[in-house]
Amino acid sequence: MAELLTERTVLTTLAALAVLGMFVLLCRARRVSTSVEDATLAALHRVTSAAPHLRAGLTPASADKAAPHLRELLACVAVGIVDADATLLSWDGEANHHYADLRGKIEQVLRTGKREFLDHGDVTCEHRPCPMRHAVVVPLEVEHETRGALAVIAGGDRKRLLRAAGEVANHVSTQLELAELQESKERLAQAEVRALRAQISPHFIYNALNTIGSLIRTDPEHARDLLQEFADFTRYSFRTSGLYTTLADEIRNIDRYLTLESARFGPDRLRVQLKIAPEVLPVVVPFLALQPLVENAVRHGLANKPGGGTVSVTAEDNGTEALISVDDDGIGMDPDRLDAELSDAHMTGAHVGLGNINNRMRATFGNDYGLVVETEQDAGMKVIMRVPKFAPGVRPVPPPAFDETGVGLAAGPAVSR
Repeated sequence: MAELLTERTVLTTLAALAVLGMFVLLCRARRVSTSVEDATLAALHRVTSAAPHLRAGLTPASADKAAPHLRELLACVAVGIVDADATLLSWDGEANHHYADLRGKIEQVLRTGKREFLDHGDVTCEHRPCPMRHAVVVPLEVEHETRGALAVIAGGDRKRLLRAAGEVANHVSTQLELAELQESKERLAQAEVRALRAQISPHFIYNALNTIGSLIRTDPEHARDLLQEFADFTRYSFRTSGLYTTLADEIRNIDRYLTLESARFGPDRLRVQLKIAPEVLPVVVPFLALQPLVENAVRHGLANKPGGGTVSVTAEDNGTEALISVDDDGIGMDPDRLDAELSDAHMTGAHVGLGNINNRMRATFGNDYGLVVETEQDAGMKVIMRVPKFAPGVRPVPPPAFDETGVGLAAGPAVSR
């Protein structure tokens, strides 16, 4: 019995020790796992914190904001960021007395596009103790061109330093490339707006002024009102600020345009219908997204139709989107011919406004938001656009204020037709 108790006691003790060992191993594994997860989350936080500043381009301001995040990400002594001219934009951390030793390496990196390494033993240093053990300079490249360099001072392992600095330099280069892409996109959008302004028909301007001039003696009050409309139309259409505006401002400008064209053609030849839901008026659209469509309907759809016709502009609430259409009952055109002309619009100049707006809508909101055109010969044309009520980065810029004292020009009239 005593032997049995001893054996049972030994087995119980061993089992307890085994369970305890497994518990310790599981706890240790959990601590390691948690430590790795925490480190990963911290690294992701630092990467995402630096990215918005880097996407502003390589400037002293953006470098000053990004450098601390990059130093924390690398867990190094210091980080320096220089531009393509070897000008130091920012230095975050210690050991800045070694920047002079790095100047030659930085210039070489900018010339060759290859990284350079510097060991503390290769330089003269009077600082004791010095936090620097190694330093590496890596190029920052955008489309295979060196746009700057990243200098990293470290007090730890050389192999880890080289690998980590290379990875961070790739990240920084990617953000700089995105910055240039965004800048290029904005320049393209501005060029497209300039093209639309240039397309506003000189004949319309001439005819509008001619119509106003003809009314000065017979109906001076009407002429004055039309002159106000013309001044506000041109002021809005040729403003130089902002790629986006509200639907309310676009509709107001369309109303000015149609008021001037109605005075020229007469109310019997140009009939207008505006059906705008109030809840979609704050929706943001690309600047001059609608006026060229209305001008196209008047000039190409109705001007050549005997007896004229009707142009309708409708904006409806469609859940998360605004559904906008410009419709005319004019001469229309063959759909195949329209497709052919749109494909060559950049060369022939035909329907530039339609293709331009289609490209801008897709670039702003995505490929699903291109224009839909319904037309047939002698059956008019309808252009439909869907606009999301919210899109990241799409914000209207208020038009610049003008001092109208003594000019006698009032703001555009409210939409009422």
